[in-house]
Amino acid sequence: MSKVQATPGGIVQGYDRMDGLGLAHLIRTRQISAAEVLEEAIARLIEVNPSLNAVAEKLFDRGRAQVAVTSPRAGAFSGVPLVMKDIGTTVGGVRQTAGSLLAGDYTPDHDGEYAKRLFGQGFVLFATSTAPEFGVVYATESTRFGKTLNPWDTALTPGGSSGGSAALVAAGVVPLAHANDGGGSIRIPASCTGLFGLKPTRARTPAGPDIGEHWSGLGIEFALTRTVRDAAALLDAVHGPELGAPYAAPPAAVSYQAAIARPPKRLRIAMCRSFGGHDVDPACIAAVEDAAALLRDLGHDVVEAAPALDIDQLQWALYVIIAANTRSVVDMIGMIRGAPATDDEIEPWTRLLVERSHSISAHDYANALTVIHRIGRDFATFLVDYDVLLTPTLGQRPQPVGELYTADIGQGFEAVCRRNLEFSPFTTLYNVSGHPAASVPLYWTEDDIPIGVQIGGRFGDEETLLTLAAELEGARPWFGRRPLSREHS
Repeated sequence: MSKVQATPGGIVQGYDRMDGLGLAHLIRTRQISAAEVLEEAIARLIEVNPSLNAVAEKLFDRGRAQVAVTSPRAGAFSGVPLVMKDIGTTVGGVRQTAGSLLAGDYTPDHDGEYAKRLFGQGFVLFATSTAPEFGVVYATESTRFGKTLNPWDTALTPGGSSGGSAALVAAGVVPLAHANDGGGSIRIPASCTGLFGLKPTRARTPAGPDIGEHWSGLGIEFALTRTVRDAAALLDAVHGPELGAPYAAPPAAVSYQAAIARPPKRLRIAMCRSFGGHDVDPACIAAVEDAAALLRDLGHDVVEAAPALDIDQLQWALYVIIAANTRSVVDMIGMIRGAPATDDEIEPWTRLLVERSHSISAHDYANALTVIHRIGRDFATFLVDYDVLLTPTLGQRPQPVGELYTADIGQGFEAVCRRNLEFSPFTTLYNVSGHPAASVPLYWTEDDIPIGVQIGGRFGDEETLLTLAAELEGARPWFGRRPLSREHS
């Protein structure tokens, strides 16, 4: 097993021992400057990226120019270095390829609403992170950027599609990073790299102005963090409706930071080990059983129960929507450049999705939307009796690099879908239903590989999930558990 070892820049002593809010406090109270913090992040990125291949584009000069003019009181995260995923919200003047050769050097001329809200909090953008083509693979590998590796063991994937962001946070380059989630793309890499990964309620964060929703409502923008309080503060800062959005999440009842500061209430928690009869790795089962025992010790009522859902229909609807949306993007790029995509310009899994899209009718697409809305209602009915559903985050340990990228490609579309479902049978429910969910890093294997557990809650109720996650973090802190050896940091 090979772990990434790195020597920090040494500019900011104790950088590893601070989350985003901690760094912002030091900058705001002028104990250190934003410029010094940025140079520390740059030094760390330069040191670890050759071992991880997690950076899509370096934007060091942009970051240095920003800190020169940013007030230390610009926002909750003023001066905190930020990495943006190469898919999702746009940033004016920054190349965005979505991990695809097809995109060329496309550079948007405006900030997306989510990016505006991030920058309004004082974040300093200094790099973009790798992602698989159009975010459709559960690993972070592509012809454009190559293979991104897991800092806990460089033979393993950090997951996808936000694996580049996850690798850089886990390696201590930044305390949090931009990510998004359309089928598990925040929670999967969080599980693989020992981070906290929250997928908010559908439409809790903005998607515009260029689109109304990601993947017909499956996808949402947020982040990967090392602490629950960073996630709570960030959600406080960026949530809320945007002008012209087709719909909005229910308004938050209280500040999320205030919620995690309160003593937790006793919760009724349903626990299940598997969905749809799929085999689950013993390590993932051990992780969820360990979490259930901890929750009982904390005074919660944990019972074994699972929602009665048609998993086959769920997966059918999911891939109808993803295939149709993927083809739409590929066709749009071809139209803009004046030439359709060729097979050698897109990845094998993208080709399968585009091929499948040709057999999807308008009737199929309408039915897929009906299915996901019905599943959302069925899941909401189940959660009337439970505050939280506890499952493993993944069905398997982090897989070897390359395994998920090309697995079963030659056997066709259904075989690839089955392989993805074996790896991640639990995450997609929350994209289909729109409910919030989070991967919590409570368990490591004997060979020191992180295994996340997933907590999911009622539509609009991130408050309960964040409060519970904060309680678990207090009972079994994970912040100091990292793959890097930085004895003098």
